[in-house]
Amino acid sequence: MSEASIDERRPGWLAGTTPGVRLARHSLTLVALAVVLLPLADLAILTRDPWAELGRMVQGLAWPAWESLESPFSALGLTLAVALWGTLGGLALGFPLALLFARSRLVRAGCAFVRAIHELFWALLFMQVFGLSAATALAALAIPYAGIFAKVYAEILEQTPRAPREALVPGVGRLSRFVYAELPLAWTRMAAYTRYRFECALRASVLLGFVGLPTLGFHLETAFREGRYHEAGALLWLFYLLIASLPWWGHRRLIPVLLVVGVWLLGPWPSVDGALLWRFVSTDIWPAPLLAGDWAGLVEWVVRLPELGPAVGNTLLLGLLGTVGALGVALALWPLACRHFGNRATRLAGHGLLVFLRSTPELMLAFVFLLLLGPSLLPAWLALALHNGALIAFLVARHADAIAPGMPDMPSSGRIAYELLPRVYPGLLALLYYRAEVILRETAVLGMLGVATLGFYIEEGFDYLMFDVAFFLLLITAALNIVVDALSRRLRPREAPIEDPGSR
Repeated sequence: MSEASIDERRPGWLAGTTPGVRLARHSLTLVALAVVLLPLADLAILTRDPWAELGRMVQGLAWPAWESLESPFSALGLTLAVALWGTLGGLALGFPLALLFARSRLVRAGCAFVRAIHELFWALLFMQVFGLSAATALAALAIPYAGIFAKVYAEILEQTPRAPREALVPGVGRLSRFVYAELPLAWTRMAAYTRYRFECALRASVLLGFVGLPTLGFHLETAFREGRYHEAGALLWLFYLLIASLPWWGHRRLIPVLLVVGVWLLGPWPSVDGALLWRFVSTDIWPAPLLAGDWAGLVEWVVRLPELGPAVGNTLLLGLLGTVGALGVALALWPLACRHFGNRATRLAGHGLLVFLRSTPELMLAFVFLLLLGPSLLPAWLALALHNGALIAFLVARHADAIAPGMPDMPSSGRIAYELLPRVYPGLLALLYYRAEVILRETAVLGMLGVATLGFYIEEGFDYLMFDVAFFLLLITAALNIVVDALSRRLRPREAPIEDPGSR
């Protein structure tokens, strides 16, 4: 057989069905798509001297002005109360739905819809009914969290061993089997995920200040926007201390006390006009041609929506760039916190960097980068890449710590390339696909900072009382998130188990 015919039969570099080849195809396709579409992204720097501004921010964080804070504990208390009661509301709504999740397609679709809309969008919607009140904040957290709790709890219950329930005597009711044979086995994982979701609620409660609710984020945004960086530094340190001290003040024995105090901090409660509420739900948020049954007029109404195509395109493009950026950040940062590299001091610094980046919400990071770089897709891209990449790197480093290298004398570069990276990369890519839907949710909401994604036009619709336009764009946002979530689940590596973030 000639050498030419051998070359023709030789498989290509990325041909084959082995896990490694499939992961390589996935990764390179994702990166290639981002590179091809990169020229379409507006990544301009629109400020004169970003480095000087960054220096002032760093000084403010290094030397916080504690004395300039006016009653910060009231904002902290409200932030904590909203997070606690919002999580409890989501738990109360989501747990019953979890029991029906596997058996009802309608429940699954409803949960997918409510969790696909960001908490800040829910806040903008409920603000039209309840105003700037605790009811708006609680509803904005409880409704999407109900969908999240239902999905995660249902998955945990589905993964519990069946032997204990099958060992019960015949005739035992469904409720008894659940209480005595299923719930005890799933309780530890459900409790761990609830703690993790409460930590997420703390960050979301801070972000609710960006729409005017008087949580810690309201004072933080005001200080940054007015250039009072030393005061903003003090507020940021308060936020990080709140997250870091969660294991102490968030002990289960203190939860009842916190709940009682939280009720007092959440007041006063708004009065709601039932007629106005019904009008808002039944009329204001729906296009007039739809209510009139004018389908031709509805098509014309949709066509007249301003910048709908570019907004959807920017949302998807930024979601893709954020996902690829998170992949690059995760690959670069996970060795910094891994026990196989560096020394104790470097690992401590790397761990601190990852905790800082993953604890700071994307919206807050994007707001800071917006002040530095100006209104373009660049601040949003950096925020999405850094936050999600750090979160993935933190979990991958934990996975790598449990691996015992077979060649401990190998140099660090070889240990990464030949021993550790091939073993952790399937899990890393699985986590990346797991975060893809979250990244797209954040991509849409970053438009509230002036980035031309769907969130920009949603907020504009609410500002100008065009509730039908805002609600229609919310539906589009939810549909995009559902599609991306389904696609990411299809592409997620099956051979790599995803570490539950709630186990942290």
